[in-house]
Amino acid sequence: MASRTTQTVVHFSSAFRLPGFEAPQPAGDYRVDHDEESIEGILRLAWRRVGAFIHLPAIALQSSAQQMVQLSPAVDAALEKDLG
Repeated sequence: MASRTTQTVVHFSSAFRLPGFEAPQPAGDYRVDHDEESIEGILRLAWRRVGAFIHLPAIALQSSAQQMVQLSPAVDAALEKDLG
């Protein structure tokens, strides 16, 4: 089974909260990775989302410490709806 990661940049115009973080994240642009695995069919190849990760801090903020946080399915679905 093949897998791939696609990257998007999402923009938050105001501060937002992520589960597991006490402080809100600042407004700005954030890189989001979407991990997908292939679904092989007879006629065509399709991809199924298996996870999404947001990179912290925001792209414009200079920080020596960065982390990648897995997004919950609800947050991932909201981002996908916003991007679509």
